[in-house]
Amino acid sequence: MNRKKHEEQKDGILEPVAPTPSVSEEDGDSSDSTDRELRQIVETGSITVDKRGHYIHCLTVIGQIEGHYVLPAQNKTTKYEHVIPQLVAIEESRDIEGLLIILNTVGGDIEAGLAIAELIAGMKTPTVSLVLGGGHSIGVPLAASSAYSFIAPSATMTVHPVRMTGLVLGVPQTMRWFEMQERIVRFVADNSRISADRFRSLMLATGQLVMDVGTVLDGEAAVKEGLIDSLGSLSDALDKLCDMIEEQSEKKGE
Repeated sequence: MNRKKHEEQKDGILEPVAPTPSVSEEDGDSSDSTDRELRQIVETGSITVDKRGHYIHCLTVIGQIEGHYVLPAQNKTTKYEHVIPQLVAIEESRDIEGLLIILNTVGGDIEAGLAIAELIAGMKTPTVSLVLGGGHSIGVPLAASSAYSFIAPSATMTVHPVRMTGLVLGVPQTMRWFEMQERIVRFVADNSRISADRFRSLMLATGQLVMDVGTVLDGEAAVKEGLIDSLGSLSDALDKLCDMIEEQSEKKGE
């Protein structure tokens, strides 16, 4: 039986494509569903899965958060104009019961990242985040935006001030960055167990970063500081999300 190759040649580069196996009429629906899921992973990096009878959408936030400016093609990015419609669709969906956000990001556009974080924080759909590898810069409020957060023990988070340009303190552009920094501080304090004062102190700490101010936290330290709720893995995050979905269902049934 011939099967379509999972990779095809395009301009000298091998690109993944969804396989299209030959199936009988009886299992045609199953094949179509599998193909859709594979295309969804390839095109958007996200997929909806069935866990304990609950439909959970997995959203990946990787590389740099791309916002108002398009980054070079060689950069791995998460585009906020793609993520925002997904979040709206998830919140309005009658089928999707929970959202799992997996992060491995170096940060990126501050306003775009904060916009995504605000949307997640305002969702009624149960949400759980899992930091793998790194959740740096604007990745910190993104990780804190979910109703419950996990971090892998080997993952790290970098907390630092908002980057500023210009040498004259007091010009409108500089003051705007100070306001943005305070928005981040307030958001993180409101959506995690860390206080605003403690978060500012981590932002402005010296001695850890060679050419900058700020703090690098490993998984255990991030939990101890209250930025993240718990150490955990993928299975922990999925189990917690299912528990939250079932608790929400019980409250609706009362």
